[in-house]
Amino acid sequence: MTQFTFVDILTNLLWASRWTLLLSLAAFAGGGLLALGLLFAAIGRARWPGRLVRLYVEIFQGTPLLMQLFLAFFGLGLLGIDVSPWLAACAALILWSAAFLVEIWRGCVMAIGRGQWEASAALGMGYAAQMRHVVLPQALRLAVPPTVGFSVQVVKGTALTSIIGFLELTKAGTVLSNASFQPFTVFGLVALIYFALCFPLSVGARRLERKLNVAH
Repeated sequence: MTQFTFVDILTNLLWASRWTLLLSLAAFAGGGLLALGLLFAAIGRARWPGRLVRLYVEIFQGTPLLMQLFLAFFGLGLLGIDVSPWLAACAALILWSAAFLVEIWRGCVMAIGRGQWEASAALGMGYAAQMRHVVLPQALRLAVPPTVGFSVQVVKGTALTSIIGFLELTKAGTVLSNASFQPFTVFGLVALIYFALCFPLSVGARRLERKLNVAH
């Protein structure tokens, strides 16, 4: 039987954590781009795109991420589409992230006072100019802290991808625990690595919130 030392376990977990980081970055970046498109559809003057965005948000916020991962991996497989765990995990997390980010950003846009719209309209600005020069710059200031804070949820959400066989930090911890018979050591280190990944983001979000509130 192979003997695993503390250093062996830590090395393997750190090696696996790079996939957690890559998946988190891909999900957050892809979800952000999708959410940006959904945002413009949601706040546009046409009603039906906004209703479709609302339906999208309700579906992805109202169903467990675990189920979405199952559908992305096993559901497409049943249709004869060969999907790798990496691709399924990316797709599910991007769609899930976008549903939350678009609501965060839409709330920030809606928080801009009506007086700002009226003042810019009085200056002769059209809708596009109002959004570009008045509304979005102010909404961006409001959106930064909750957006950074949500990135913590994305990192923690990657742990669920172990259920479809994606070898990230949690999956590596399970494999090492079964091989080394040291579950306390393994999952204690897994928890510490997740903390090391998420704590700076949480602190950064709080500092940004305080800084932007003072500036405001």
